Amino acid sequence: MTATRVLLVDDQELVRSGLRRILRQRDGFTIVGECGDGAEVPAALAAAEADVVVMDLRMKRVDGIEATRRLRRTGPHPPVLALTTFDDDELLAGVLRAGAVGYVLKDSPAEDLIRAVRAVAAGDAWLDVAVTARVLTTYRHAAPHPEPAPGSLTPEELELLRAVGRGSTDAEIARSLGLPEPVVKTRFARLTKQLGLRDRAAAVVYAFDHGIVTAARTTVDTPPPAHLRFSVLGPLRAWRGTKALDLGPVRQQALLAALLLRPDVVVTDHGLLDDVWGLEPPGTGTGVLPTYVLRLRSCLRAAHETSKESVIRRGRAGYLFASDGVRTDLTRLRELDQEAKAAADNGDLDTAADLCADAIGLFQGEPLAGLPGPFAEGERLRLREYRLSLAQRKADSQLRLGRYASAADELSTVLAAHPHREPVAGLLMRALYARGLRTDALAVYERVHERLRSDFAVEPGSELTRIRTAVLAGDDRFLGFGRML
Repeated sequence: MTATRVLLVDDQELVRSGLRRILRQRDGFTIVGECGDGAEVPAALAAAEADVVVMDLRMKRVDGIEATRRLRRTGPHPPVLALTTFDDDELLAGVLRAGAVGYVLKDSPAEDLIRAVRAVAAGDAWLDVAVTARVLTTYRHAAPHPEPAPGSLTPEELELLRAVGRGSTDAEIARSLGLPEPVVKTRFARLTKQLGLRDRAAAVVYAFDHGIVTAARTTVDTPPPAHLRFSVLGPLRAWRGTKALDLGPVRQQALLAALLLRPDVVVTDHGLLDDVWGLEPPGTGTGVLPTYVLRLRSCLRAAHETSKESVIRRGRAGYLFASDGVRTDLTRLRELDQEAKAAADNGDLDTAADLCADAIGLFQGEPLAGLPGPFAEGERLRLREYRLSLAQRKADSQLRLGRYASAADELSTVLAAHPHREPVAGLLMRALYARGLRTDALAVYERVHERLRSDFAVEPGSELTRIRTAVLAGDDRFLGFGRML
């Protein structure tokens, strides 16, 4: 485990000594330097790299607010965690405006300081919950410019802001939303840029200022609303709020998937039997269904839910999954897909490529991994194709943006997994040609040609053949490069 490197800035030696005793090396901290005044900070950072600057606010020559402001002007610098004995709203609001990402009062428990330093080093904000509401009020009233209203934010963006406002880390948000942590980081970076927010502390302020989070819900340990959420772009998983649910054996999960992926549609008993067991139904026939449904209802039902049916309802001839208030990663995938298409249609290829990347990032392995039955297998094939089409569209945007190297690298990986996919091969040949690698582009054609002949006894299609001809002839116009970079 890499130690967190800390620079201590306080004009009282006694205070710095106490901080050293709290931030001990055996607990994963290294004190890389100490300063008795804010004016000494730049030289100290030049002499030793730090992950966090713990900065006192009241110092005689250059105080913590001015020292933080100066650091911000100099460009990239370690995050500043403000430390003060004064419960002074204006003082704390001032250091947030100067660029600090959080603050801790000196009379807080030692454990709070340890948690705060670790959180700030990890890229999170830390606001002392005892004074957050008042400090944010002062911060807002003193803000030099009004911030944009959140009316144009999507529900997912609002949920992300709400989690940040509560003090959740990226890892906690990723677990809560069922997303990979890098996807959370990417979305948050795009959101702060969209809203013109400087950092995570400013995002917390924004969340409070616009009523996305209220003062009563600022603690890190406050759980999010206990909504029901599913992930199908990998192993089938479910959560009620942040609690992972046990969905039972794989046949039972396959039954849930057959209902979940056809929301609000009655699936007949015999249809479910075919979906889950195919040509080898159980000896009890449809009599097995009520037992599985009963177990699923039991695990999916909310603690205070009065309906015995929960989200799985009985119709006249079968069952349906009631989707109201339920969220799935597949729904988000489709939303990102539509946003990417709209961005591409509007000529915003950069955004289109990013949105396709976000959508691809939702996949966490094989869709519905390990689930038996014809329905699950059919959905797996469909979702594989979905992912592949997103990869192709992302690569197409990258090519049109002139990002030939990154497109070629990603397309090579995709083609290795799908060696018969001619559209991918065609895009890869274009990318390699654009980089001046004509021989490599022709080698791609030969590999695909050989695989198609050996595996299926067919020749490449007309489009891939035309791309090969254009590469041989150096036909930039046909290949979509009017002027090679």
